[in-house]
Amino acid sequence: MDLQELGRRVKDAAAVMAATGTAEKNRALSRIAQELRNRQAEILAANRKDVKKAEENGVASPMIDRLLLNEERVLSMAEAVEKLIGLPDPVGRVIEGRRLENGLQITKIRVPLGAIGIIFESRPNVTVDAATLCLKAGNAVLLRGGKEALESNRALSIVMRDALTECGLPADAVGLVTDTDHETAAQMMRMNGILDVLIPRGGGRLIRTVVETATVPVIETGTGNCHVYVDKAADLAMAVRIIDNAKTSRPSVCNAAETLLVHRAVAKEFLPMAAEALRAHRVELRGCPVTCSILPEAKPATEADWETEFLDYILAVRVVDSLDEAIAHIRRYSSGHSEAIVTGDLAAAERFKREIDAAAVYVNASTRFTDGGEFGLGAEIGISTQKLHARGPMGLEELTSYQYIVEGNGQIR
Repeated sequence: MDLQELGRRVKDAAAVMAATGTAEKNRALSRIAQELRNRQAEILAANRKDVKKAEENGVASPMIDRLLLNEERVLSMAEAVEKLIGLPDPVGRVIEGRRLENGLQITKIRVPLGAIGIIFESRPNVTVDAATLCLKAGNAVLLRGGKEALESNRALSIVMRDALTECGLPADAVGLVTDTDHETAAQMMRMNGILDVLIPRGGGRLIRTVVETATVPVIETGTGNCHVYVDKAADLAMAVRIIDNAKTSRPSVCNAAETLLVHRAVAKEFLPMAAEALRAHRVELRGCPVTCSILPEAKPATEADWETEFLDYILAVRVVDSLDEAIAHIRRYSSGHSEAIVTGDLAAAERFKREIDAAAVYVNASTRFTDGGEFGLGAEIGISTQKLHARGPMGLEELTSYQYIVEGNGQIR
């Protein structure tokens, strides 16, 4: 189908979804969750085709992990959809209301964004997360995933479209672009008048391309060059657990730590402890000169290493002389996603919270919690690192705008 025609169908479906009540939307979500379970075999068969092709093309193992679906992950998708059912519907919620002296009643309410375009990479679970969040918030969505996950995305979109049809809602509320050519993505970026907003979700190059090229309004989701700073007053055993989790629990996602900063006062004791834990996962360490003198296995870090979102079992490590130096390093290299301090010093923690400019700032916890599900938002559409409209994990409320309803009895100006 022609992309413009597909977009227009999604636009028409958005008008229907905006007028659909909470009970009807929840019924459709329940059906989607049920069908994900019922049609698991068909979904996994499609995913195996994608994984096999990726392996034949020499795709790195962390990227294969992003692509892979198994029974547990499909069930997790279904459970995430069911959690959405239990969340309050933001549409129609009154934000504020007031009556003017002339008698006009002005009410500010939440309304859907409309037709949302999402360009994303690799992870098939994004297909379901993004679509169902958009549906619950009264929107329709046009999805354009990467070529690596085409068969998986096709199977998942068919499941969701079938469920919508069974519930009497337009199947085109979930549209999938099956042409994964770069020109198709470029066309989506220029679909003004059809798409109300465009959300890129993926690596830095994709996001930069969309932000710099799109004429459709963009909500920027950012890359995750995340840091963990181990302060001189840190509980070192706690710090080892945190950096091990932040780096190795799933290195291919945006909330994984990419740089470890360590105060010089504890570096000689802490770095060997951290290296031992990370060695179990074969993490490659790239360190500053002080780090390399303490850890002989560490490779010398380059300037590029401080700037890189590795999305792999690679960690840049730097020893700093003070909290000031740690903050300065993060300010220079952070992507504004998630930053953590491990410390028992309340004053240091307060300074870190006050002076670090990121969507999520952690004290004595792993950066891996920056996630819509973990934050109680249900699934997420992405992690926004910008400051306009939305910041951090974007859930239902972030997929709405607002509207002023003005009621009178004949007032004129």
